[in-house]
Amino acid sequence: MATLAGPGFAQAPAIPPSLVTPDKVESLIGTLEFKDGVPSKATAQKLYDQLDFTYAYRAFMDNMRGVSIQSLRKGMQDIGVKDNDVLVFSELMDAKSLFLTANADTIYVMGALDLSKGPVVIETPPRFLGAVQDAWFRWVIDLGVPGPDRGMGGKYLIVPPGYTGTLPEGEFNIAHARTNVILWFGRSFLANHNDPKPVVEEIRKFTKVYPYEQGGVGTPIAEFLAGKAKLGRVTPPPPTVFHEGSGKVMNTIPPNDWTFFERLNEIVQNEPATSLDPELMGPVAAIGIVKGKPFAPDARMKGIMTEALEVANATSRTLFMSPRDAGWYYYPNSSWFNFLFETGYQFETPIPLVTKEGVKPFPPTGYRTMDARTNFFYGVTGITPAMAMRVPGIGSQYLLAVADADKNHFDGARTYKVTLPKGIPQANFWSFTVYDNMTRSMLDTPQRYPRAGSQSYPSPAAEPNADGSTTIYFAPTQPDDVKRGNWIQTIPGKGWFVILRLYSPLEPFFDKSWRISEVEPVSGPMKEGLIQRIEQRVDKREECRREAEAKKLGPVERVRFVEKCIQ
Repeated sequence: MATLAGPGFAQAPAIPPSLVTPDKVESLIGTLEFKDGVPSKATAQKLYDQLDFTYAYRAFMDNMRGVSIQSLRKGMQDIGVKDNDVLVFSELMDAKSLFLTANADTIYVMGALDLSKGPVVIETPPRFLGAVQDAWFRWVIDLGVPGPDRGMGGKYLIVPPGYTGTLPEGEFNIAHARTNVILWFGRSFLANHNDPKPVVEEIRKFTKVYPYEQGGVGTPIAEFLAGKAKLGRVTPPPPTVFHEGSGKVMNTIPPNDWTFFERLNEIVQNEPATSLDPELMGPVAAIGIVKGKPFAPDARMKGIMTEALEVANATSRTLFMSPRDAGWYYYPNSSWFNFLFETGYQFETPIPLVTKEGVKPFPPTGYRTMDARTNFFYGVTGITPAMAMRVPGIGSQYLLAVADADKNHFDGARTYKVTLPKGIPQANFWSFTVYDNMTRSMLDTPQRYPRAGSQSYPSPAAEPNADGSTTIYFAPTQPDDVKRGNWIQTIPGKGWFVILRLYSPLEPFFDKSWRISEVEPVSGPMKEGLIQRIEQRVDKREECRREAEAKKLGPVERVRFVEKCIQ
């Protein structure tokens, strides 16, 4: 009840200072004016503009991961890969295709699933390492070595949201998805580290993708007789359609122009309204992206959203290229980082310790580490618990460096080196891959595969030093007295970063008794004459590559021919 002042009325109590909005508020968006708590028309408009900016900013930061999945799907569609088809990189992935921090060491296999008509089966080959993601880039299930088949090869039944039909027992590993669009991908290692051909043959023989026949394989007759399931057909699945990815040019990177919002709208329209948490969907709806409604922002809103997009992308890029959290770095005073150990694959709770007594989980923190989530999805495709575990001999682990030993970002015109001490902790193999700062994809140089490591395909294996350590150089031209396998080419004028991968990592990596050196600069920028010689070498390599393709050589023979041709 209001208290009135004047004759016959009690004096109104003073308003506590903590409740007062001043007549003028100086802020980052300018001066805000109020009269007894009521905003002026100009202030109200300014604040609504800021509010809409915030919603658009959040729509990018929270949902870049979903747009990444949609972009990967569209990238495959651009080269003719339809939903439920399979894309295989028989000669590995190279720098011609734009994929977020993909490797040039393993044979990638991937595809998109359309669950809108019902469950779909994925059959995986032996010794496979993969995962299934939904349309919002959430983990659904692991495939292969980290999954329930444990690398023996298996059948996975991916079930769409709202499915009410019967499901089989025992025959399939069943996973329930919350979206109709699914992305799955995985990797297979090369045979003896130097030949993709037998592995590709195995992939094409055992990998299958087909719709699930309700009441068919996996449904016992007893279930039908008991009235618990209908009886379906038992027929061989239709042939899986394979597409070749090696050498193909495709763009799977999430855009940071207006196309971002258009792709976000596509996801919202295609998926159930409840496929994303309401708190995350709220900002998306606030900027006009609502299921079942046209997305048609007016000029004012489009201008605000465009500016928010630019700021959000700039923020995401900064978090990726200049991480500010000291806890992300793997070693003290290091530039090598992997924050998944601190945040887990859900960016919430540190990954469990694995001890002789068993697994020791950390208690949930109860909050999401937002900077880590943004950093990860700005630069990486694929999230799974298998990326964040301390189990020796399984999966792979990563260390990423965007800066050198002096905490300066890498200069493509300079020469750097990094040394791996003796006893590199891996049971399978190890590698470095260099990436373009702008695209976060493999750096496109005449090498085609910007990598160095212990396997001898698609480039020569790195050779150890006399003391058992191994030194890798990053430089525009191959340094004197450095073997080809110990050098990754960079480009003057182009920034880069690097990832170390340990396949089947061992305990010395996890307990940090083994530590890689920092990436150290060993020379200044190149001179103009040297740049010219590099450009001539680039032209020569391209000429040799075309000649090798004309000869129709196999993958191993092609690499050897090009290396000999350019000498």
